[in-house]
Amino acid sequence: MTEGQGSTGNVLAAICSLFIPGLGQLVQGRLLKAIIMFVLAAVLWFFLLGWIIHLWSILDAALYKPGR
Repeated sequence: MTEGQGSTGNVLAAICSLFIPGLGQLVQGRLLKAIIMFVLAAVLWFFLLGWIIHLWSILDAALYKPGR
């Protein structure tokens, strides 16, 4: 299985992040990044800016390359 952009794992992680910000990072094994994404999105949704973190979470999961 290839790793990096377009790999099955990254597509799955991006889909997970589509539903819950940070879930894709959690699926990829990046616990700290997952917590940061989830908390930032939750806090910013109170100011109607959570969509920014939500999109960032999806893109980050989709473009992640292990070993960087």
